Amino acid sequence: MGGDNTTIYPLDTHYREGSDRVLPSPDAASYRPFRQWFPWLVPAFVVANVAVFIATMYVNNCPGNSGSGASKCVFRSVLGRFSFEPFKENPLLGPSSATLLKMGALEAMRVVHEQQSWRLITCIWLHAGVIHIFANMLSLLLIGIRLEQEFGFVRIGILYIISGLGGTLLSALSMQSSISVGASGALFGLLGSMLSELITNWTIYENKFAALLTLVVIIAINLAVGILPHVDNFAHVGGFITGFLLGFMILIRPQFGWISQRNAPLGYFTGSTKQKYKIYQYILWVLAAISLALWFTLGFYLLFKGVNAIKHCPWCHYLRCIPTSKWSCKMQARPCITSQNGDQIKLTCQDSGRFQMLWLSNTTETVYELCLKLCSS
Repeated sequence: MGGDNTTIYPLDTHYREGSDRVLPSPDAASYRPFRQWFPWLVPAFVVANVAVFIATMYVNNCPGNSGSGASKCVFRSVLGRFSFEPFKENPLLGPSSATLLKMGALEAMRVVHEQQSWRLITCIWLHAGVIHIFANMLSLLLIGIRLEQEFGFVRIGILYIISGLGGTLLSALSMQSSISVGASGALFGLLGSMLSELITNWTIYENKFAALLTLVVIIAINLAVGILPHVDNFAHVGGFITGFLLGFMILIRPQFGWISQRNAPLGYFTGSTKQKYKIYQYILWVLAAISLALWFTLGFYLLFKGVNAIKHCPWCHYLRCIPTSKWSCKMQARPCITSQNGDQIKLTCQDSGRFQMLWLSNTTETVYELCLKLCSS
């Protein structure tokens, strides 16, 4: 966590009152004041994400749902029903957008207007393809196992879920015409919690500034990746902020002086009574709790009021993508041209030129879903 050096100083030698006996100091190399947990929750999260991806590919059934385009399914001869959508539709080797929507992908309009708030959670367990899930699960193992060993499954489980929710909340506020999936918000929450853990437990670390610099560089590199096209950096930022605030609250450690006093054998004294936490730790806890409560309260209020945060923040779109000569940030959320006459709508796929006339009163699907089906057929 910002470096593996969490070495602490051993207990001081203390004299027993009225005696020449000395309380020997334990060996610094073997002394561990904090419990080391066996990590099982993070691997369970990985298994759950992989299982959901397999189920998603089963539901997707590219050969069965593509009609005459079944021959374009990637690795059809090897994977059969589990083959991937054509690269043109999904370059990450995964299912179609329509399938992701069916399985619980985040779409802000459904959350706001169709009371499908559960999508804020279900989208955390969905991934757009093999490349997507491999990158996320590898990161989860590298980051999460260490944190679970140090702090236990309860605190890391809370961090993962609430950070993921914070990521999807900001994503829903900022990307209302697109769908979003992935555990990136939860992963960035773990990164954010590592930073706040380093700050709140500052006196524990020996190489403080080296650990801080290392962690800041890792976070900066990961956030920088989010400015590339087709990456939901709003989920990254929302998850990071949520995890950063939560870290001050649930990853706080007691001071070593208090631990030394508590573990001293009966009959020995260690001077004045030590406080379990320092004043600055209490202050950070209170400020983080207030900030987290305000963030979620305001975020959900704005979401269910249908507010599009991007319209009120002219520079925020740069968090999602920075245009360069190498790529464009212009993304067509619905690759269809629509024209409506009363209750009848005409959809025209811009890529293929196919069109379809529909009566909206006779379908329960959204224009987004209908457009995806038309363009993928």
